[in-house]
This record gives sequence, structure tokens and C-alpha cells, in this order.
Amino acid sequence: QVQLVESGGGLVQPGGSLRLSCAASGSIFSRNAIAWYRQAPGKQREWVSSINSGGETTYYADSVKGRFTISRDNAKSTAYLQMNSLKPEDTAVYYCKLIGSDYWGQGTQVTVSS
Repeated sequence: QVQLVESGGGLVQPGGSLRLSCAASGSIFSRNAIAWYRQAPGKQREWVSSINSGGETTYYADSVKGRFTISRDNAKSTAYLQMNSLKPEDTAVYYCKLIGSDYWGQGTQVTVSS
């Protein structure tokens, strides 16, 4: 059994920054790649970023490349998404997921607005 809990969302002005966290319970965290997804109201959930199990390899959607950074600390069973230069179109609920599993977090709201 694995539980994922996202945190760190909030209201931020355009150009601002937030760091999202995904804290996991369970012993399998370090064996799985992690992905961040987001879903805006009325839109489909979209993939944002992924990181491999050891943290050495990362991938980003074109829409966030150069602005977001994914990382993980397996000793703390936590993944992160550093979000810089935020834009209004980044507004969404952000979710983390263990790749290859059905485990999702509950999501955290990110709102970018002036």
C-alpha cells in the first residue's frame, strides 16, 4: 500500500515561483519513476514532467521546459516540482503519480493570477 500527498500549491502572481512536494509512504517509492500531471477546469489531465527512480533522468512537457524542475529525495520518500516564471496558463490542480502503478495523490491547487 502506497499513499501520496501533494502540498505547496497556492496563489501566486505571474512570474512568481512555487515548489510542490509529493510525500509518499511505503517502501516501493524509490523503485518507481514519478510523474507530475495537471488538470485545469474543463480540460483533460495532461502530463507535465517525469523523473526516473534514481533521479538522474528527467523529462518535461514543452509548455514547462526551462521553467520547471523535477527532483526527488528518496531518503525522504519525496518528489518535488520547482515552478518558476509561472504563467496564468499554469493554473491547474497538480497531481503526482507513481509510474507503472495506480497510485495518485489527491492534488494541490496552483493559481497564477494578478
